[in-house]
Amino acid sequence: MAKHEKPAKYAKHIAAPDPIIDPCWDPVFKSIFTRDTTPSEIARKKLLSAILEEPVKELSISANEPPVSRLDQRQIRYDIQCLFNSGERADIEMTLYPHKWEVFRMEYYLSRLFASQEIREEKGSYRTLKRSYQISLLARGRLFEDNRFDHRFIYYDPENNIPFGGLTAIITLELEKLGVTAEKAVSAMSEKERRAVFFKYYNDTEKQSLIQEITREEEGIAMAADVINGFTAAEVAFFHEMSVEKYELDMRAHAQEAEEKGWEQGRADGEVRGRTEVLDLLKSGKSPEEILTTYGK
Repeated sequence: MAKHEKPAKYAKHIAAPDPIIDPCWDPVFKSIFTRDTTPSEIARKKLLSAILEEPVKELSISANEPPVSRLDQRQIRYDIQCLFNSGERADIEMTLYPHKWEVFRMEYYLSRLFASQEIREEKGSYRTLKRSYQISLLARGRLFEDNRFDHRFIYYDPENNIPFGGLTAIITLELEKLGVTAEKAVSAMSEKERRAVFFKYYNDTEKQSLIQEITREEEGIAMAADVINGFTAAEVAFFHEMSVEKYELDMRAHAQEAEEKGWEQGRADGEVRGRTEVLDLLKSGKSPEEILTTYGK
């Protein structure tokens, strides 16, 4: 084999696009990266290495499994908790539609992950604490106003621009911001960019040549495609069943949210009108006691 020739195992061919098999949908994402198989393990390690930008030797994972009947509850998390050989840990998840409080949720779970380290044992101390990461891939919408798709947040003093040097970091990948990146040559993309583009455009019929090229170039992505191609008919049926139920629950949640917003807006409009009427009454010579007697009933 020539020095720069790609091994045959990279030359995976992905199946035709199926809207049900969308790696940006959290149950599918988790199914790809949490299997006890060699392709899933390679795909997972390569994904973490690309995002963290350093080699990762993983020791174990823990994938939370919420019951299907509770898909409508926002606190349910399709996350993958990883413990590395180094003692470092990371929580990685795909969020299809980020909530408006998403950044606070990330900080909360990162704090829990970091504090889960046991340092009360005989040789434990603060100096034995290891780095912890919250890694969130966001499929739809934008959390931040800039056009950069990846961010790494750490503690620092903004007034003096001094990093704190702590052991925690929140890493976000906003896939909606990949427009320019997707126009680059695959050879010019970073490993992180290639994976983000794979997730974002896997089912885009106009981007299939790009997806095929990325799959041929990257072992980790080829392994992810291998897992997807290996989904059984029963698993695909399960994804379909979940997608239908999730759609119905999402529509119900959106309707309730719209109703609540309408009620809040109506209340706000009423308060504005009420204040205006009170001011008019005060100007007309009414006393506060008289106004209270009238409007307090």
